[in-house]
Amino acid sequence: MNDAAQPGDQTDERVKQISSIRKALIRPELGGIVGTVAVFTFFLLFAFDSGMFESQGVMNWSIVSAQFMIIAVGACLLMIAGEFDLSVGSMIGFAGMMIAIFSVTLSWPVWMAILVTFTLCIAIGALNGFIVVRTGLPSFIVTLAFLFILRGFTIFLPQVIERKTIIGGVRDVAEGDWLAPIFGGKILRGFFEWMGEAGLIGVFERGTRAGQPVVDGIPMLIVWAIILVVFGHILLTKTKFGNWIFAAGGDAEAARNSGVPVNRVKILMFMFTAFCATVFAVCQVMEFGSAGSDRGQLKEFEAIIAVVIGGALLTGGYGSVIGAALGALIFGVVQQGLFFANVESSLFRVFLGVILLFAVILNTYIRRIITGER
Repeated sequence: MNDAAQPGDQTDERVKQISSIRKALIRPELGGIVGTVAVFTFFLLFAFDSGMFESQGVMNWSIVSAQFMIIAVGACLLMIAGEFDLSVGSMIGFAGMMIAIFSVTLSWPVWMAILVTFTLCIAIGALNGFIVVRTGLPSFIVTLAFLFILRGFTIFLPQVIERKTIIGGVRDVAEGDWLAPIFGGKILRGFFEWMGEAGLIGVFERGTRAGQPVVDGIPMLIVWAIILVVFGHILLTKTKFGNWIFAAGGDAEAARNSGVPVNRVKILMFMFTAFCATVFAVCQVMEFGSAGSDRGQLKEFEAIIAVVIGGALLTGGYGSVIGAALGALIFGVVQQGLFFANVESSLFRVFLGVILLFAVILNTYIRRIITGER
């Protein structure tokens, strides 16, 4: 007597089965995770005794990584939506210069200079997006134009107003301002003082700061990086708008037919990218106390590389904010790690090129797995 076939005994041949290994391979964070493990393993082996993993060393590469993370979050969401923004680096320089001109040259309150700069830069981001969606021009071309426009203004304005390309004195005028510490302050100072007293972290042994901890707090730059990464991850993975971002970058026409406001999504992502660039700029100006016309150069490409390392496809519709954050962490660790390992710092650019090529090849393979292409 034959047993009756049960509904769950057979697999529907119409459903393509994916092995657990292939499921792991198509996770966008895979490249970032592998790269992070490899980089930390390398420097633990070759730079452990150099001070790289002591309190000051950790703070150094954490700050650099945070800089990359801030702009990588905006670039990631925009790339998943199917667009690029090559004006990010120029936006950083432009925003910093505007804050310096408003606060130092025009004697505005620093809080007003910061808020007006945010408004101006976000409006420029909206203009970028509006031109892209209304004209149908590639975002590569539109934002490349703004790269030159913003950089030109960043050089021209201080020369005309101050007859120089660097404007200092921002830290002085920011004294007592209520908004400046949100971008240029530090948190957990008491906790780090306690760790110094307990011998958990290094302290200065001589001078006016004798007995004080070498690291006296967490800069707001790092706090902003964490906030933006968490916000971007939740937005992308836990909200309807996140689904719209994926849809807009995956197949814009199909998304429109499904009721997704593709144009609005893209414009908002351009605005968010400008917001992230401005956050970077304000933190940088508050840290150095000055603005320079050369600030932010090549940052747009570093942001894109971090996003690609994090698993985003150049064609849009696929990526991860966590992956982009890991890509930024890799950059920060390598940039500072080469110094601690006594390796020529110019090789950092070589590393960027090699890892970009590797990431693109890996992402192309992943895309073929997803689409079934050969």
